[in-house]
Amino acid sequence: MPANPEALVTTEWVAEHLDDPGVKVVEVDEDASAYHASHIPGAVAFDWRADLQDPVRRTYVDAEGFEKLMDSRGITNDTHVVLYGGSNNWFAAYAYWYFKIYGHQKVSLMDGGRKRWEMQHRPMTSEPTEVKPTTGYKAGTPNAEIRARREQILSEYVGAPEGRAMVDVRSPEEYRGEKLAPEHLPGESAMVPGHIPGAVNIPWSKAVNPDTGAFLPDEELRRLYGDQGITPDKEVVAYCRIGERSAHTWFVLKELLGFPQVRNYDCSWTEYGSLVDVPVER
Repeated sequence: MPANPEALVTTEWVAEHLDDPGVKVVEVDEDASAYHASHIPGAVAFDWRADLQDPVRRTYVDAEGFEKLMDSRGITNDTHVVLYGGSNNWFAAYAYWYFKIYGHQKVSLMDGGRKRWEMQHRPMTSEPTEVKPTTGYKAGTPNAEIRARREQILSEYVGAPEGRAMVDVRSPEEYRGEKLAPEHLPGESAMVPGHIPGAVNIPWSKAVNPDTGAFLPDEELRRLYGDQGITPDKEVVAYCRIGERSAHTWFVLKELLGFPQVRNYDCSWTEYGSLVDVPVER
């Protein structure tokens, strides 16, 4: 059972609650057009770039923008939000992290995401979901305890000193400095390739069953990370290229395994790999 039992719901649970007015199912995909092709009946969508990113600066949407987004999708502070998407919930986990940044209490990932729902031949539709907007959503003060910033990385984590650990969740090719970005996502790249000294490489996708998209059992997850020194007695930072894959690993470590201190370095290698005169390994 997850350390946070409310963090993960099954496809069965979602199917049983599709008509529950207190539940809002939200799809978040790498490709926002996937929702328009087909989605879970009644689900709404977030475009991770247009809806969750600041329109001018490279950071997440501010509290006012988050509030407007929630109101536009009919989400109140009491709504139980269930997030799902393609690519084993890659961007859905990113959205989950945003909800936790702003203190939303009732939020879950659907285990297995779109892949598992489709494998089970559950209903999908291309019909637009009618949304009744709400008003008055209040975002909490951003939770600084689950976000790492560059100053903190440079002063506390480079080299992984005692009591701290970093997990680079990118592909081995990115970690080794052979690639700057996944081949299908060349848009945002750092100036130099490589990884932060002291970081170990555990690709984000290793945390899920490749056949079903569901998360591995807790014991397998503990071994996966523990074998490389990522243990709950340490303060851990996860990073990738732009923060979405590392949000997935943050979810595993924090919500499923219950690590007490895990941060997502959402600026990740796009920022670090473009800084001047900082240590880099290949």
